Amino acid sequence: MPDTIKLISPVDGSVYAERPALDGADVDKMVSAARTAQKGWAETPTRERVDLCLSALEALKAMNDEVVTELAWQMGRPVRYGGELGGTVERTEHCATIAEAALADIERTDKPGFKRYLKRVPLGIVMVIAPWNYPFMTAINTVMPALMAGNVVILKHAAQTLLVGERLAEAFEAAGLSKGVFQNIVLTHEGTEKLLGSGAIDHVNFTGSVAGGRAIEKALAGTFATLGLELGGKDPAYVRADADLDYAIGNLVDGAFYNSGQCCCGIERIYVHESRFDRFVDGFVDLTRQYRLGNPLDEDTTLGPMAQPRFAAWVREQTQEALRKGAAVHIDTASFAMDKDGTPYLAPQVLTNVNHQMSVMREESFGPVVGIMKVKDDAEALQFMNDSPYGLTASIWSEDVEAAAEIADGIDTGTVFMNRCDYLDPGLVWTGVKDTGKGAALSEIGFHNLTRPKSYHFRVEH
Repeated sequence: MPDTIKLISPVDGSVYAERPALDGADVDKMVSAARTAQKGWAETPTRERVDLCLSALEALKAMNDEVVTELAWQMGRPVRYGGELGGTVERTEHCATIAEAALADIERTDKPGFKRYLKRVPLGIVMVIAPWNYPFMTAINTVMPALMAGNVVILKHAAQTLLVGERLAEAFEAAGLSKGVFQNIVLTHEGTEKLLGSGAIDHVNFTGSVAGGRAIEKALAGTFATLGLELGGKDPAYVRADADLDYAIGNLVDGAFYNSGQCCCGIERIYVHESRFDRFVDGFVDLTRQYRLGNPLDEDTTLGPMAQPRFAAWVREQTQEALRKGAAVHIDTASFAMDKDGTPYLAPQVLTNVNHQMSVMREESFGPVVGIMKVKDDAEALQFMNDSPYGLTASIWSEDVEAAAEIADGIDTGTVFMNRCDYLDPGLVWTGVKDTGKGAALSEIGFHNLTRPKSYHFRVEH
């Protein structure tokens, strides 16, 4: 009997979907189909590949009403937020706009008698191992530019969002992609490691935990496949003395608690200049108390369950450890009736009197808790912002662009925001440092990471 992958809904603990994992023979057939399809797909003009991807986007748009409800059942995001169509459209359309220029030949004309140029050549088979927290957008970050660049794609989605892979496969089939160009695969962890170690995959993009990234690297060892990793995060914000406080509070509360805090670039720790600290905390707490924790299928719910009970248990453990070490809580969780130990339903929490000896200020939470610390100046804020094993994004809240830029230069991170947070700009590269991972997605650099350079050096006069 084949292994079965089960999707347990955080809404009520029921089995929402289950699928058999592919065995070795079926995986081999899928890889063979991909390899066969890749040559013809790479020879297809870039504009035609782009248009087919845009047709798949139109198919996704047509599914959105059903997808919104499916996402609520699969990973708990409230239906009131409408799924991920906006970000999926923005990222795909930007990739489509820049694809031909990003993939164009680069000619060198400085040597008479020679024809010299560089081409961007597709890598071949790209495997995308996608996470559950933003299951469409994180997959699209690699799937769309990979296909537009002439690669074929095998997508393995997280068990928590099994149906997303099927929806994407349905969209690409509706668009008319040839067999083998895009395939959705269901595998166990062991099956995934076996496929990665086989040498059949040319590039892997993985979004997930640090431990997962290490397992991927280990499985790929010796295959020479290229690899992109987006792993953990502990993204900081710094509210300077000159910040627009009401604006910062509104955006940072949303940045900390949207999607129940399960955001790769969500705000997990905040440093506030001592002159603004009390007012900031009061405003932040007042706004946080307005969340409504409940069933994500209810339109009144603004905070749904976390994706799994064990994720909520980790956040509760971090919070309790902080309290034992002297932190102060500002949210009475008893006022959130759905918050119950052992369940994925978890109220938002705001902590002060925190320090960097507490897990909640250094280790990834990936849930609805945030610690707020007082700092005396920019230098102290910078020291704390860098005191983390992660580096995905950081945000600075200030009216002084030059001061923000100077601080930004000193932050060890992939992206620095000013007066915004928790956003991925498809025109800028998405990357991280330290334990957050390596590689890059989106912008023209994303296309370059999904292709290899090939040089043509012709002597035409001799």
